Amino acid sequence: GGTRTASITGAFVALALAIEKLRERDVLKIVPITDFVAATSVGIVDGEPLLDLAYEDDSRAEVDMNIVKTGDGRFVEVQGTAEAIPFGREALLTLLDLADAGIRALVEKQRAWTSGGDPAGVSGVAARP
Repeated sequence: GGTRTASITGAFVALALAIEKLRERDVLKIVPITDFVAATSVGIVDGEPLLDLAYEDDSRAEVDMNIVKTGDGRFVEVQGTAEAIPFGREALLTLLDLADAGIRALVEKQRAWTSGGDPAGVSGVAARP
């Protein structure tokens, strides 16, 4: 998915771990994280929808999109471009479904990398004192 989407997904993990450390040291009383955030790329290459485009695929994609979503499935960003030919609603929905599956898998990995599946290592995901 490229450096942009990997940076978003990885930065969330780094943020959650940093907040966890601050909570452990009683430096931070309120957890500012309300949900997980992850990103992936999707595209159409040689007429086929693909998830997490490698550079080789991205450079020759007919359609290329970056999708950023929260852990509960809400959109943060949708950025897409018809690089070669315009695409229709059906292709858009296919790519969004593909991105959903990829982001769900990424969020599960984020849960595993942070304390107990809680983005800030606390009992509630929403910001709490």
